[in-house]
Amino acid sequence: MLNFIKKNIAKVWAKKHVATTQGFKNNAAKDQEALLLDLVKTAEKTLFGREHQFENIKSIDDFQKLVPIADYEDLKPYIEKVKRGQAKILWPDLPEYFAKTSGTTSGAKYIPISKEGMPYQVAAAQSAIFHYIAQKGNADFVNGKMIFLQGSPELEEVNGVKTGRLSGIVAHHIPNYLQKNRLPSWETNCIEDWETKVDKIVEETESQNMTLISGIPPWLIMYFEKLTEKHNKKITQIFPNLQLIITGGVNYEPYREKMNDLLGKPVDIVQTFPASEGFFAFQDDYQKEGLLLLTNHGIFYEFVPLEEFGKPDAHRLTIKDIELNKDYAMILTTNSGLWAYSIGDVVRFIDKNPHRVLVSGRTKHFTSAFGEHVIAFEVEEAMKATVEKFPCQITEFHLAPQVNPEEGLPYHEWFIEFAKEPNDLEKFRVELDQQLRQRNTYYDDLISGNILQVLKIKSLKKNAFQDYAKSEGKLGGQNKIPRLANDRKIADFLEKL
Repeated sequence: MLNFIKKNIAKVWAKKHVATTQGFKNNAAKDQEALLLDLVKTAEKTLFGREHQFENIKSIDDFQKLVPIADYEDLKPYIEKVKRGQAKILWPDLPEYFAKTSGTTSGAKYIPISKEGMPYQVAAAQSAIFHYIAQKGNADFVNGKMIFLQGSPELEEVNGVKTGRLSGIVAHHIPNYLQKNRLPSWETNCIEDWETKVDKIVEETESQNMTLISGIPPWLIMYFEKLTEKHNKKITQIFPNLQLIITGGVNYEPYREKMNDLLGKPVDIVQTFPASEGFFAFQDDYQKEGLLLLTNHGIFYEFVPLEEFGKPDAHRLTIKDIELNKDYAMILTTNSGLWAYSIGDVVRFIDKNPHRVLVSGRTKHFTSAFGEHVIAFEVEEAMKATVEKFPCQITEFHLAPQVNPEEGLPYHEWFIEFAKEPNDLEKFRVELDQQLRQRNTYYDDLISGNILQVLKIKSLKKNAFQDYAKSEGKLGGQNKIPRLANDRKIADFLEKL
């Protein structure tokens, strides 16, 4: 009887919640302008507000004239002041948290999350679940166990501001009504070594009535593989009542085939679009493509046509100006003190009623099939340092992820055209992997946690990259072949050479 009551209460809550969201879905453009002016007014007396004449901003046009698009390097001087404990810099108060993320050329990033911003991170996740319940028409999973695969919830302090990875921060805000059914234990979540942690999670969950599982795809796959190897069964045989998987962080599609095989039969998937800077969107219809953009969650959005991004005269469009099926760099102004901030994500609108997006890429070439966010600077520096230790010469190279190898763990595959090949290619491979691990902590975590195996190298014949450029009609001129990819389009061509 208690289970019956619990799931029916969830259904009533879900129906009421979805009804309340119709307002922001129908009035996105109007709400967005009002939100921006409210954010500006709130931060008018901050250092950033004074320097950018917030008192003179009365419209979106005023804002765009006075506040340029910024990346982390542009805002870093302000964030460093905040890290030293100074208030009224980007936002009136000190942030409640710093979400620490992997950096680029300047090391780790510290993304502020204010006391106003944190509730939206939790509310967005709850809203995704409520939309699913309302659409599905049942909430049986609320009576089972739920697992959230995440980073350690242990936080450090930076001048009084709690600091850690976003998933660890969010662990402190799981609603009380979910805590009773939540796995793994706090002690297990605090284990730093990922392989040890997953082994312990398997022990804690394998005999439980798991009904909801959440995590990024590579973590889910590692967890599922350990379970299937131990029990010699598909996941849905081990957890026959598993109803829902919630995922985000990286594009799910490259993992879909592998996940379907591990699961054994269809399980509903809800995709989300969270980041340290905010929770932007979720799949409000689990049977359709596209993620609902959350235009009332403390974030003002601008969109720069991708082909214009980085140009001084680039158009900064708002939600009312966008076109469907066009790629835009997404720019954020948030209630945590990020102003016209370029997050690096590229989105494509597939619907305006309400506004739904696909995450179509990044503003710069990168590799992040496993959440590692490896950038060009890191791979180029890793290659440079490796070549200096070996008597060899490189003509060109390309890095692509191998998500579904025929055997073994996934890996990075480097396609290298040597002008002069090293005497010992195996030692070269090991050194290159070490150099990349030194430059990217997420990649190092994935290797040490046995989520990825050490990179592999395919040595290419002379003029291989020229052949590819010819095949694409891009030989000569200013055309460059991307050194990083998130798919295997280029790799599949080079594989055949």
